Amino acid sequence: MNDHMMNNVDQYGDGYMEPEEEWEREGLLDPAWEKQQKKTFTAWCNSHLRKAGTAIENIEDDFRNGLKLMLLLEVISGETLPKPDRGKMRFHKIANVNKALDFIASKGVKLVSIGAEEIVDGNLKMTLGMIWTIILRFAIQDISVEEMTAKEGLLLWCQR
Repeated sequence: MNDHMMNNVDQYGDGYMEPEEEWEREGLLDPAWEKQQKKTFTAWCNSHLRKAGTAIENIEDDFRNGLKLMLLLEVISGETLPKPDRGKMRFHKIANVNKALDFIASKGVKLVSIGAEEIVDGNLKMTLGMIWTIILRFAIQDISVEEMTAKEGLLLWCQR
């Protein structure tokens, strides 16, 4: 078992940790850390969304209908996602977020415990987890400076 897999084994060694358990272990659910994540992830999203002439102000609210989330994925991937549903009802929002999550999954990213309903409901922890996953897949993996961890890669991006 490699080091990364060992890091995902729970303290009793009897299985893999759920994302929230891993985030808690990493200190990612601490209120001060959550505030910093929110600020950093919003800046990261906006650095890409500005290329499409838009931005977000509140990370847990502005992705709820899925439209800006889909746009973000199009900007960072250079690909076109399926046409979004334009309705305002909950099922339209869930459909749009699902299109985004399906796109992420099609890139080989496993989104454990992150569902469209949590994003549509404005669940901050799940939204931050989803954005972190997007950052890891679409930004951090492209930064290849020595044997850098994902956190070091994000720090490097923040310092640019």
